Amino acid sequence: MVKKCKKMKKERTFMGKKVLLVDDDERLLKLLREYLEDYGFQVLTLADGSSVLKSIRTEHPDIIILDIMLPKKDGLEVLKEIRMEFPLPVIMLTAKGEDADRIVGLELGADDYLPKPFNPRELLARIKAVLRRFSPWVKSEPEKDASLIIEAGGLVLNKAKHTLLVEDKEMALSSTEYKILEVLMEHPNRVLSRDELMNRARGRDFMAFDRSIDVHISKLRAKIEPQPNSPKRIKTVWGTGYMFVDAP
Repeated sequence: MVKKCKKMKKERTFMGKKVLLVDDDERLLKLLREYLEDYGFQVLTLADGSSVLKSIRTEHPDIIILDIMLPKKDGLEVLKEIRMEFPLPVIMLTAKGEDADRIVGLELGADDYLPKPFNPRELLARIKAVLRRFSPWVKSEPEKDASLIIEAGGLVLNKAKHTLLVEDKEMALSSTEYKILEVLMEHPNRVLSRDELMNRARGRDFMAFDRSIDVHISKLRAKIEPQPNSPKRIKTVWGTGYMFVDAP
């Protein structure tokens, strides 16, 4: 059961942001909808995974909260489909202690996860953290500013559009993959520890045993390296961390 808690102060930054909640627990959907609406969010709800893509195309949510255990189509299958078309941030809801689901979700491109039962306040904090890092529907003119373009190693990262070109071909990234690559490309030829890299990209500390950074790096290599098993752009520095090489 989700615990209720006192309201926190609203932030103008998130007023009107649209959240798509996908869960087959009607009571949970009602509770979360009321809670998030109290903080200025627009909230859409779905009870199964069959119409998620249609809802994304028509409603353009800013973030998706996706339960893994869904009728008709499970959350991991839905996440795969989302990642094929959209760079939307996705927070997965998993059963407590189901590490396998969490790892698979991260491998498929989830940006964060939250085990049930949880406190709505923690979900709110995670939604805000993800939205601060990435907002794929934002369009603006400053993208023409050269300072918003990072070009190195055959890659072109557009910080205004949140897009990546690999050898002139656009490549879809999850929001976490994008932020990790952005941090690496902003510090070329410099070794970043796992903790430093994840904290810069995710904006919060991770427990020492959390190896999700390795999963994200593996996914990134599969997308940007000609030979992912012999990477030339993102190098592993054993015992230390990772380094982006700007001239592979």
